[in-house]
Amino acid sequence: MCGIVGYIGTKKACPILINGLLRLEYRGYDSAGISTIEDGYVSLMKNKGRVMNLYDLEGIDDLNGSIGIAHTRWATHGKPCKENSHPHMDNSNTFSVVHNGIIENYNELRDFLTKEGYSFRSQTDTEVIPNLIHYYINQDTQKDTMAFLRAVQKTCNAMQGSFAIEVISSLYPDNMIVVRKDSPLVIGKGKREFYICSDIPAILSFTRDFYLLNDYEYVLLSRDEAKFYDKELAPITKELKNIEWDASSADKDGFEDYMLKEIFEQPKSIRETIGAKLKSNEAIAFEDLSLSKDYLTSLHKIYIIACGTAMHAGLGTKALFEKFCHIPTEVDIASEFRYRDPLIDDKTLCIYISQSGETADTIAAVKLAKSKGAKTLAVSNVIGSSITREADYCIYTHAGPEIAVASTKAYTAQLVLLSLLALYMAEVLQENSNSEIENIKQELLLLPTKIEEILKNTKPVQDFAKKIYKESDMFFLGRGVDYAVALEGSLKLKEISYIHSEAYAAGELKHGPIALIENGVTVISMITNPDLAAKTISNIQEVITRGAKTMVVTNQELENKGFDFIYTIPKTHPMLSPVLSVVPLQLLSYYISKEKGLDVDKPRNLAKSVTVE
Repeated sequence: MCGIVGYIGTKKACPILINGLLRLEYRGYDSAGISTIEDGYVSLMKNKGRVMNLYDLEGIDDLNGSIGIAHTRWATHGKPCKENSHPHMDNSNTFSVVHNGIIENYNELRDFLTKEGYSFRSQTDTEVIPNLIHYYINQDTQKDTMAFLRAVQKTCNAMQGSFAIEVISSLYPDNMIVVRKDSPLVIGKGKREFYICSDIPAILSFTRDFYLLNDYEYVLLSRDEAKFYDKELAPITKELKNIEWDASSADKDGFEDYMLKEIFEQPKSIRETIGAKLKSNEAIAFEDLSLSKDYLTSLHKIYIIACGTAMHAGLGTKALFEKFCHIPTEVDIASEFRYRDPLIDDKTLCIYISQSGETADTIAAVKLAKSKGAKTLAVSNVIGSSITREADYCIYTHAGPEIAVASTKAYTAQLVLLSLLALYMAEVLQENSNSEIENIKQELLLLPTKIEEILKNTKPVQDFAKKIYKESDMFFLGRGVDYAVALEGSLKLKEISYIHSEAYAAGELKHGPIALIENGVTVISMITNPDLAAKTISNIQEVITRGAKTMVVTNQELENKGFDFIYTIPKTHPMLSPVLSVVPLQLLSYYISKEKGLDVDKPRNLAKSVTVE
């Protein structure tokens, strides 16, 4: 969702802030703005629409201040417009604030401030924040920087909801205060300068050294130091962490779009996710994970909990946990899991998947499971993200920054990491070699090369996309793990092409969905398990007889029985086939979107990190 950038140092802040906002565009937004301190006053520049629209504002080229904050907004309270965009200032134009999150009790706070004589220029929840800071600092007899900090603290204590906040003031022209609760915020350290952002890739080109904030940690920044405080404003010490991501990986490297680049990065991201965890003729090893046989034997259930694409990764690997660990495994949507009072106890392992590590519903589900005594394990792509700090254990995909809103390389890296986890647990439980497990392990090592084979043969998919891109409805079919891939393929098509699509377990076709099949409708099917191939082919024949166009993604040697397009992928173990069969579907969605002339990387109404419920 919304993006935050901040800078305090010795350079001009404006170009740094705008550069950071441009790198956050993938998060989704409807307006943008910056605020800097200029010769004793706080400047404010904001506009509806794209970040580049800021350059249309009169006077922006004259900003010379070396302290500033910036924001890309995704409307929650109030329509997208200049007045509702961030930053927001108090009535005296003394304090300027940007904010990610939602203030749930803003109506009550607004009523309180109105009675105290404050007025409001926008419809947003955020505007209460600078006015509350102004109110509380006027109640403080001291006016030093600690008074500034106390005013921000009292404001945060008054708010209910989630927030990541940056505050600057003309009263304190050499300082900035930042704080977070349930919304991501990190601080990058340079030489006599600090960079603040909601997402690490936005400032990777400036620094690799970061402070990762926990909830209710306050930071008082000057050019020379960052002072950290806890919720009670007691000083604390924070560890500086080095992030190994390559800043160039956030650039397009010659590809037309980030999404296409990230599709082609999948062999690399899978190799790096496997890393040293899997070596030939050795047991799988996770450096920071040690689950004992006694603990795993005690488990009655595994929950895999996630949202969207990450949830599909759970569905695609559920069978591995059940087959080889012999533990009942349930995959659930995080937002639903929280509200149905799930049966969890100390005999439950809850696995949470979040690419960003900041998905609000998933983080809340972690807290719920911990409160009931279950062990929690986070799967994330971002070191030090909120979910990894909440969970008892964490393991990482190594996909690098994923900029396109529609996830591709993070998804396949999640599939591979969860497969490794399932096999690791199976080896701990069984203690003896299992020939099928050894076979899957060898096949895992071959997946990157097999994806490279697929990516050498993209033209047939592009050609098929040109034939179907004008359609308004499509259907995806599969059985077993192929159904999980059908769900992901359907989601990708919806996300970036805006074509209505549905995914069904192929055996369910006759139980209602076949009524939707009519002449000319496209049906896309996955066939990767030889034991289920004949049954799925029978289902495809049923839609062909009703006039459907068909695309089949398969690793089987199929006789063409009237299919319009067969795309053959390399063979692998059936339980690993989702890693390969999804790639043609990613490409199909991409090429359809390009044929329609759409913005592939920034689809409408969507955001990369969903940090509010």
